[in-house]
Amino acid sequence: MKILLVEDDTITVNLLAKSLNSHNYNVNTAADGETALQLAQAYDYDLIVLDVLIPKLDGISLCRKLRSSGCQMPILLLTALDSRSNLVEGLEAGADDYVVKPFNIEELIARIRALLRRGKASLSSTILRWEKLQVNPDTTEVTYAEKLLHLTPKEYNLLELFLRNPRRIFSRSAMLDRIWSAGEFPQEEAVTAHIKGLRHKLKAAGMTVDLVETVYGLGYRLKSLPEDMDGQKVARETLETAKSQQILSVESSGQSRELNNDDERRLKVLTVVAEIRGKLRANFIEKVAIFDRAIGQLKTGNLDDELRRESQSQAHKLVGSLGTLGLPKGSEVARKIEHLLKAENVLKPGTAEKIQEFLDLLKQIFDRPPEPESNLVTDISQQRRVLIVDDDTLGSDRLKTAASGSGFEIEVAKSPQAARIAISQQPPDAILLDLTFSRIQENGLALLAELLREKPEIPVMVFSGHNQLSDRIEVARLGASGFLHKSLPPADILKAVAQLLDRTGSAAEAKVMVVDDDVHLLAALKMILQPWGFQVTTLDRPENFWEVLEITCPDLLILDVEMPGYSGIELCLTVRNDVRWSKLPVLFLTAHSESETVRQMFVAGADDYVNKPIVEPELIARILNRLERTQLRHRLAQTQR
Repeated sequence: MKILLVEDDTITVNLLAKSLNSHNYNVNTAADGETALQLAQAYDYDLIVLDVLIPKLDGISLCRKLRSSGCQMPILLLTALDSRSNLVEGLEAGADDYVVKPFNIEELIARIRALLRRGKASLSSTILRWEKLQVNPDTTEVTYAEKLLHLTPKEYNLLELFLRNPRRIFSRSAMLDRIWSAGEFPQEEAVTAHIKGLRHKLKAAGMTVDLVETVYGLGYRLKSLPEDMDGQKVARETLETAKSQQILSVESSGQSRELNNDDERRLKVLTVVAEIRGKLRANFIEKVAIFDRAIGQLKTGNLDDELRRESQSQAHKLVGSLGTLGLPKGSEVARKIEHLLKAENVLKPGTAEKIQEFLDLLKQIFDRPPEPESNLVTDISQQRRVLIVDDDTLGSDRLKTAASGSGFEIEVAKSPQAARIAISQQPPDAILLDLTFSRIQENGLALLAELLREKPEIPVMVFSGHNQLSDRIEVARLGASGFLHKSLPPADILKAVAQLLDRTGSAAEAKVMVVDDDVHLLAALKMILQPWGFQVTTLDRPENFWEVLEITCPDLLILDVEMPGYSGIELCLTVRNDVRWSKLPVLFLTAHSESETVRQMFVAGADDYVNKPIVEPELIARILNRLERTQLRHRLAQTQR
């Protein structure tokens, strides 16, 4: 759990930080109120420990600002002012509890635990379970088969992170942000070392299944169990229903088979989509009330302009979120409602009746299941074909075994001629090429030169049992994508191929900031982007844009065009007006593709735009394209220097 400690006394900060770290809490610190406000608005903290007398913005004023902006995290006040009026003022400002200085450390820790238990429901005292493993967040006690495990604070925090986020893939840099404090500067290898230590202790305790699954090229996640043991009945039933339906459909075609790992991943995405759609459905009831009021006023011929704008704004949000969440027809209907609610259309005869008709249709669409062609659940782990050109059958078989369930489809050609035939019939996504063949005179270098000349779009990586410098120089001169030694473990070879195919070695770790006033669309975008390894920061309040931008320092910015208060075009102009951010890639989201809107976006400084409803492959492709261009520009600049 992550705690923000706001205190300007260095001695107190050191004492509290060490005490909280010893209880497996991750602590960030701020020495003044303004810095604390920026941190609290940019990051998700589980609790704030807040001193009252701090510079720039005092603790009680900070508390008021946080509560007025909608922050719900528990706040514990530290104060040397023990007068009752000061304490009452702090509690009325929104604090949940207080401790008077000087304080007892154990009492403070107990109060923090109590506040965390009463805080977010997801962070309650429920025991976290996985197979025979049990984690008690209150006592930070970990047991396997009732045997107590002794973990380091970092190992414990990694374990809790995986158990609380069973579906999410975490890149190593994302784990550094979550687990390590702001003042620590470890390398990414530190994550690998702590995960290795965690795995070793779990194995020593008797766990036979590896709890942490490596997702090559992306990061780590909690391994799925054969039986879902997290107690989420609804998600389990949804998954089982989808399984049975898919198995039946396959059996009816005469091809009885079990679901593979890709099916499992896709079904889990469907489950998450269903959860977000459930939240959107609950929110839709509130939108219906707004539309009903607007229709009622329209029928009397006296629609209040503020209500009209609010209704139009709600319809605009539905255009994006419905399409992105698998309801494209609902998106089309919402677009028609938005059009009717424009100032120039709203007073035309019959408008109220048309809006009512479309609203009734929207209610019907909400009750239907998502359409099967939904782009949101496109499997991001599609099978990628790798052609191995090698006559070493044993080595190829080892790679095939390692590739099972990892998203690779392996094909083997035992000679250059067989490789040419295989490539002409169905070009692979990548080629692993050995340099020597035992039964023929032709070597791999000749084939490498031919492929790079005639099939430059296919990346070729050489792997060889020899480690001669002359071979490496010749391979590099020809322009191959890499050189691997056969002594590497098969898993490492596949990881290198995955990174080559993704072409996002650093892009996959990129920080993306998304600004949109539709919270449901933000949730959907986060779900789309995070499995690709992006660190996603979302913001639904444009008025906080600049503070979050400077704290996050994103590699790419995504802006909605139409938002209350400040439009995306205005924000883009502001970004381009600051020399520090003038080169930041900016991608727009828009439900309008009229030429004038597009012109305004590019005049403001846009690099690209994506139409709502969002099509996932298009969005990912455009993001990766922008990030790769930025990286190429940086490399060229470094070369010139």
